[in-house]
Amino acid sequence: MNNTQKARTLRKNQTDAEKTLWQKLRNRGQQGLKFRRQVPVGPYVADFLCESARLIIEVDGGQHAENIEYDQYRDEFLHANGYMVVRFWNNEVMGNMDAVLEAISVKLSQRAPHPNPLPEVEGTEEEID
Repeated sequence: MNNTQKARTLRKNQTDAEKTLWQKLRNRGQQGLKFRRQVPVGPYVADFLCESARLIIEVDGGQHAENIEYDQYRDEFLHANGYMVVRFWNNEVMGNMDAVLEAISVKLSQRAPHPNPLPEVEGTEEEID
């Protein structure tokens, strides 16, 4: 199964915590930014991705407590490719959504400016023509 197929399967089989967080992120629900869910990123699939902010949000269940080394290697790959990664446990999402959304908001406000911003144009439209 390739990453695209895996992502489709994961979208169909989201955990309750992922579904709950998705309801808050979708339709530009955080600072007007677009999030996608279960997105292939290199050899991995991110739970949630905001490409413009280069932010990945992971919602982890109990199995991640046993896969700490894998998650660290994965996070290193994502950081090396310019992504910030923030992780929440399922019980955090289900039990304290306000704190989760605040943490996401803080991460979004820490995002770096675009590396190649558009040049500023001086003058009025008449002067440019």
